[in-house]
Amino acid sequence: MKENKRTILFLVLGSFFIANAIIAEFIGVKIFSLEKTLGLDQVNWMIFGNSLSFNMTVGVILWPIVFIMTDIINEYFGQSGVKLFSYIAAGLVAYAFIAIYLGIGLKPADFWIEKQTATGTINMQSAYSQIFGQGMWIIVGSLVAFLFGQVIDVWVFHYVKKKTGEKNLWLRATGSTLVSQLIDSFVVLFIAFYIGAGWDMKLVLGISLVNYIYKFTVALLLTPVLYGVHSIIDSYLGKELAESMMREAHEG
Repeated sequence: MKENKRTILFLVLGSFFIANAIIAEFIGVKIFSLEKTLGLDQVNWMIFGNSLSFNMTVGVILWPIVFIMTDIINEYFGQSGVKLFSYIAAGLVAYAFIAIYLGIGLKPADFWIEKQTATGTINMQSAYSQIFGQGMWIIVGSLVAFLFGQVIDVWVFHYVKKKTGEKNLWLRATGSTLVSQLIDSFVVLFIAFYIGAGWDMKLVLGISLVNYIYKFTVALLLTPVLYGVHSIIDSYLGKELAESMMREAHEG
């Protein structure tokens, strides 16, 4: 019975982790205004000589959840569990993008190409290509940043846990998330837009900083959610099994 609970938890957490990572990649093709979404005026901060607001990829909505899942998996299954799901997620994201590019290259049916709408005619092939056909540098940057961020998250999580013990879940979980998302925010934009698109470094750094401020804030706000998920899992496993798994994860 205990092994069944352990296996089910492993599969549920891993599936949710992978699904969120893949979904975040695909919805990330849209750039949204946080201020307009909340009905606020744009901040227009001057950062490194550029006027910047909270215009971000929609993927930032789900990435904080991915990092929370990272900490939960880390807590119960250790570094090996996080690394396994991270590699699987990265592999599946790459596989999904290959499938999308193959789909874009297929010749569309004549009746499907143009669609009449209330605002005019839409070229469906062009729309399909624009929505799904992200630039290769964005894909590379996103995958590298994801894997690098995961490795950093795991290391910081266990480092803090060794120093503080079983208590202070918020410190090791939130702390590791804040550090890993700092790396993630800068790496993805550096690869995608500085290397891939030739953007000015000051602009890349400014946008990265704005993105990190958002992620930093969300990570802090989601701390109660982390404790809630932890409590639900402890109730499901039972105190004895939960403590045993966390002890094994720490030792591993």
